[in-house]
Amino acid sequence: MQKRSFTREGVSGGASRVRRRALLGLVVLVALMVLAGALAYFTRGTRFAPNAASRVSSSPTAAAPAVSASAGPKDGAASLPGPPSTHDPIAYAKAAAVGLWSYDTRSYSQPELVAGLHRWLTPEESYADADSVDRLVPSPLLWGRMADSGQFATATADDAHFPDSFTRALRADPGAIKQAYIYAVTVTGKQSISWNGAPQGGAEDRSSTLAVQCRPDRPCALVGVLPTVSP
Repeated sequence: MQKRSFTREGVSGGASRVRRRALLGLVVLVALMVLAGALAYFTRGTRFAPNAASRVSSSPTAAAPAVSASAGPKDGAASLPGPPSTHDPIAYAKAAAVGLWSYDTRSYSQPELVAGLHRWLTPEESYADADSVDRLVPSPLLWGRMADSGQFATATADDAHFPDSFTRALRADPGAIKQAYIYAVTVTGKQSISWNGAPQGGAEDRSSTLAVQCRPDRPCALVGVLPTVSP
């Protein structure tokens, strides 16, 4: 069995990708205290309730219970989970992580999986980092090899929280969130990989830090996946 690869081959460059990557870094990584000074550029003349982050992060399980997903054979692309309608970045991040960690080569093609995951992204192209999502999908060649053995993965998201550095950044600058309404959320859970003719494999720990946009006037959407996990 060849496990799913979490690197994407042949990712092309381009000005739009660089621009989206820079915006993601400025809005999210800056909020994570990596480039804290630059965050003020995006937050001119805005305010945010100082305790909002601490209220949600203090009880992530109550705000969003454990999420799980699995797909059966021959379900087709319709079996791909769609994004939930919620204004809670914790709940959305948990559901998105399950979607990113799950796949089923028996039920849909690699392009269908990519298209399905893109449905989770924010419609604001200046913020959406599709490349960070695409890199988590096996290449078409690897997908074909995985499909030969009917490989599939199920996942659960057991916990999600705002990273400490993100919460500290919001407390230091309560207005920082109001320009783009992008939150950093770290999700932890498990992934189980199986294939036809074999028992389900053991669950492996997974964790990702996601950037989630939750504007007041519309449900949350995924911005992208940060390159490193922030505790």
